[in-house]
Formats: sequence, structure tokens, C-alpha cells
Amino acid sequence: MGKQYQITEFCHHFLKDYIQENDCCIDATAGNGNDTEFLCRMAGEYGKVYAFDIQEEAVTNTRRRLEQAGLSERAVLICGGHERMLEYVREEVAVIVFNFGYLPGGDHRIATRAETSLPAVRQGLELLKVGGVMNLCIYSGGDTGYEERDALLAFVKGLDTKKWLVIVSSYYNRKNDPPLPVFIIRLR
Repeated sequence: MGKQYQITEFCHHFLKDYIQENDCCIDATAGNGNDTEFLCRMAGEYGKVYAFDIQEEAVTNTRRRLEQAGLSERAVLICGGHERMLEYVREEVAVIVFNFGYLPGGDHRIATRAETSLPAVRQGLELLKVGGVMNLCIYSGGDTGYEERDALLAFVKGLDTKKWLVIVSSYYNRKNDPPLPVFIIRLR
């Protein structure tokens, strides 16, 4: 059987070109640590990754995953909302990753919401260095509705075209509200 091209695999492939050894990166929604591990590997031994999640379960899962991979020294894990990233991160960032929705395998009633996600994206854009990229993986439909997706897409559509390039991809032939990968590249 061929590759499945899950959204995270697709996004990681795109993001590899934007992360260099020793970069600072942010996983704004740590979840089970998949993106945090990827960012730690790409940023290398002297890079730094900040990983945020509001659920202790997610932070614990991420910590365990990084320890098993021998990468725990490369990450700062924060049990707190991503809308507080400016309180923790004081340096320019190469890559920021968001997965909007709920924790895979977790309580579907606990999900990201536009009222905290939009401020987090705004803060992330302030931290992003020229040539850096923010990745929004937007899951919508069923459990989480469409409000957050619509608010995020409206916001990124209004970004200054001289400063930002916004690429919205889609799994065009997939049914049932497939995830929507969005990339925001800082041009200047």
C-alpha cells in the first residue's frame, strides 16, 4: 500500500525547508507530541522548541514521547494556552505549528476555539522571523463545528500581501470535512 499522506506528513514535508539547525520553533498545540518531536529533530541539538497545550494529559504525552526519543532537553513544555506565547517566547521563531481541533484520543469536548486561537495566531505572527512560516492545520466539522475554521480563514485572507504569503491547500477529493493545511510565510 502506498503513502497515506496524512496532513501532518504533508505539512512536515513542506516545513523541512524552513527549519535550520539551531532555530527556535513553536508547537502551539502539543497534543501527543508528534509535531514537537519533528521540530526538535529539525532544530537540532542546540535549537529550541516551545510546546504549548492547555491539557496536562497532552503535556505528559509530549514529555513521554520526547524522553523516549532522547529529545527532552530540546523542548520547553508549557501547560498553558497558546494565546500566551508572548509571555514565554522572547526570540524570533522560524516555524510555528498549530493543529486546531481536539486532542487525538482525548475528550472531544475540549477543543481549540476562535476566541483563543486568533490571538495566538496574531502573537505567532509577531514572533515569526522574515522567511519563517506558520502552519495551521485546521480540523473542522462534526465535533468542533466550523466557527473556528471560518474565523481563521477570514483572518489570514486579510493579511497584508506585501508582508505575508498565505497558501491554503485542501484534500479536495476527501469527504467528511478533511483537515485544511494553511501556510503563512513572512516575506518581510
